[in-house]
Amino acid sequence: MSVNAWQNETLGRRAVEALKKNNFDAVYCATLQEATECVMKFIDSGANVGMGGSVTTTELEMAARIRAKGATPLIHGDPGLSPEERMAIRRAQLVSDVFLTSTNALTLDGCLVNVDGTGNRVAAMMFGPKKVVIVAGANKIVPDVHAALERIRLIAGPKNNRRLNLTNPCTVEGTCQDCQGKSRICNIYSVLKKKPSATDITVVVVGESLGY
Repeated sequence: MSVNAWQNETLGRRAVEALKKNNFDAVYCATLQEATECVMKFIDSGANVGMGGSVTTTELEMAARIRAKGATPLIHGDPGLSPEERMAIRRAQLVSDVFLTSTNALTLDGCLVNVDGTGNRVAAMMFGPKKVVIVAGANKIVPDVHAALERIRLIAGPKNNRRLNLTNPCTVEGTCQDCQGKSRICNIYSVLKKKPSATDITVVVVGESLGY
């Protein structure tokens, strides 16, 4: 085992145990293939699967895998959709059979920390779907909530702005500038410190890097 793999597994298993203490269902998967197989166990043929605009799920090619299983991925970011169609899909995600997404940061004390622009992703993580599955690569593991917010400012925020071709200041400076423009996507901050009481959540922690 390489040094990187050793650290990823060590921190990943620590995060899983912390999540369990916070009442989340959590599992560690060493590889991307193991993680994909784990996620697909929660998706049945005929299910509607909300997709939370996640680079992680894109890298795992989840949409194609979901379709191959006879389920329907609900993707509000598909090209060619009108604003009204995008909003309708976001609302459908809130009552989907399975909501599949990632997290911006996962702390070693078992918290999930996220920032959102519209709020549909963090809302669906908390309440609505019958099942929520959150996939987090080892690159997203940080010591605590403070470090999670710093990770968002330094990594997740700027990279996602760049990915979405937005003209916010972080795409020039490389770090969050706490901008005030209408295209700002860091509007809603959430911390899941314990599992929401009415939501069935499984967190899949992966011993490889995934997403931003």
